[in-house]
Amino acid sequence: MVKKQEKNEKKLVVLEDNFDNNKASVSYSAKDIYVLEGLEPVRKRPGMYIGSTGVDGLHHLIWEVVDNSLDEAMAGFAKNIKIELLPDNKVAVTDDGRGIPVDFHPQTKKSALETALCTLHAGGKFGGESYKVSGGLHGVGVSVVNALSTWMKAEVNKDGGVYVQEYKRGEPQYKVKKTGKSDKTGTKIIFQPDSQIFSKIEFDKKRILDHLRQQAYLTKGVRIEVIDERDGGAFHYGFYFDGGLKAFIRYIVGDREIIHDNVFYVHRQAENVDVEATFVYINDQENEELSFANNIYTPDGGMHLTGFRTAITRTLNDFARKEAYLKESDENLIGDDVREGLIAAVSIKIKEPQFEGQTKARLGNPEARTAVEAVASEALKEFLERHSNDTRKILEKNLLAAKARKAAKAAKETVLRKGAFEGLTLPGKLADCSSRHAEESELFIVEGDSAGGSAKQGRDRRFQAILPLKGKILNVEKSRIDKMLLNKEIRSLVVALGTAIAENFDIGKLRYHKIVLMTDADVDGAHIRTLLLTLFYRYFPKIIDGGFLYIAQPPLFRLQKGKEIKYAYDEAVKEKLVKAFGGEGVNVQRYKGLGEMNPNQLWETTMDPSTRILKRVEVDDTVQADHLFDILMGEEVEPRKNFIQAHAAAVKNLDI
Repeated sequence: MVKKQEKNEKKLVVLEDNFDNNKASVSYSAKDIYVLEGLEPVRKRPGMYIGSTGVDGLHHLIWEVVDNSLDEAMAGFAKNIKIELLPDNKVAVTDDGRGIPVDFHPQTKKSALETALCTLHAGGKFGGESYKVSGGLHGVGVSVVNALSTWMKAEVNKDGGVYVQEYKRGEPQYKVKKTGKSDKTGTKIIFQPDSQIFSKIEFDKKRILDHLRQQAYLTKGVRIEVIDERDGGAFHYGFYFDGGLKAFIRYIVGDREIIHDNVFYVHRQAENVDVEATFVYINDQENEELSFANNIYTPDGGMHLTGFRTAITRTLNDFARKEAYLKESDENLIGDDVREGLIAAVSIKIKEPQFEGQTKARLGNPEARTAVEAVASEALKEFLERHSNDTRKILEKNLLAAKARKAAKAAKETVLRKGAFEGLTLPGKLADCSSRHAEESELFIVEGDSAGGSAKQGRDRRFQAILPLKGKILNVEKSRIDKMLLNKEIRSLVVALGTAIAENFDIGKLRYHKIVLMTDADVDGAHIRTLLLTLFYRYFPKIIDGGFLYIAQPPLFRLQKGKEIKYAYDEAVKEKLVKAFGGEGVNVQRYKGLGEMNPNQLWETTMDPSTRILKRVEVDDTVQADHLFDILMGEEVEPRKNFIQAHAAAVKNLDI
């Protein structure tokens, strides 16, 4: 990985300033630990502090502990961080930073270590000069991890000694004690999440690796090691990136085609804000913009991303005017034009980040906007002047996007004027339900007229609507909205949903709160389902976010012996049922199409709310999901071929 990165470095544009951490002049002792309030509310309302008690909240415990180690790295004191997944759901996080202070705290009359780990909002980040920037400032801290753990132990190497304290559900079991000598510095936190708090305790290695890989990219020069010892053996994985965001952008792009030679990159400081930004343009319509503040991912963006977007749009317009890419009579490029095909990342370090909500989804600091805008504008101007060939390719991409946008708008308006949605008349093929209450209404999108006929006869007409689709709908990943709206099947679906589309979309007008994709259990059915998922993901994401989109699970097998009939949804269940029947004289029917079921069978297996199985469609990682749709449904064949070859061995129930 390092060799590949070094090869790519030759094409990168580096515009860097040097930063002085002034490490020697920074104090970090008991007087730097500031106490704001107690710890009591955490166990009563854990969701307020970690977002949820599900899988996200469980992993948030690791992030909180790791954030402290990363803060030491950002301050220039830690170079190595180790995360160990141990048996019995224990996790250990070790760093070689300064070590949490252990001396007497004048305000609490206790050890500073006990104060920091047993008091909410107590730490070195609320005042003083211990940390210039911190990812954990707006977080809930290790004290909350302590409160939500059955057991926790802190080991600190500091001032020539090893200091230890253990806790149970946030309560110290003894005073901080010195257990030995040490010539090292650093902190090790071991914790075991409380099963009384979390619905399920099972740490996801992939989720952890993805998060820590991202953190390693954002913290140049820090080495992060992951060790998984849960299954008897020891899985080792390490991350170390000197390139920072320069390496990260290459990772995000993956095997997608970059349309220009040099990657834009800048790392400078403005208004006491450390700004790092990078971008490339790919040969695609989609874009990805990732933003971070003090190493915290801000999925909803905020002031730093706004400043970056403003700088890119204004600078590209200014340059396009200056170099006559835009004539005097031409309209300016808009944000959508310059962001088509843009893959970008913005990371800032700021003294007092103002996040919105405990999940830190959006940054609110106004000074972040002005700092990023100033840095990005100046650096991009230099980039465009220095790399004329890249400039031409980027501006041609922007101008083509603007032209396509105007053409799509005109075509869409023409389609609308021709009455594609005139009067919102429901399509004739829709068998609507009698209920007008969206909360109880269900829309089954069914493959083919045959299955549609069975579904219409078998449904509960009061609350279940059926919309049969003919054949495979248009692949919207490869089509603009004007072409999409000319597709009869898609128009029927849009009208049935009632929400309209694009800028006219209104989730409040959704006519059904359960939209169920019901396709055949074969290759064609899977393809149609994928096309529909692509449509919803690209044009109706709020339907997915609202939890309104589902996938039906029709049975694969019908087993009958005498008058007794049972259904199996996979091969393993089928084998168990055959054995339960005695193994002899069992008639096994493999369903390949919903049309093979009569209305009663379809109702009792797939549509009856009391017996059916529905899978709700959710998006855990939008970046990964976006990339996967690009691979599977995009124009490029090679990435799709590589994906199929890499995952071929995992395919099950493929019809030959």
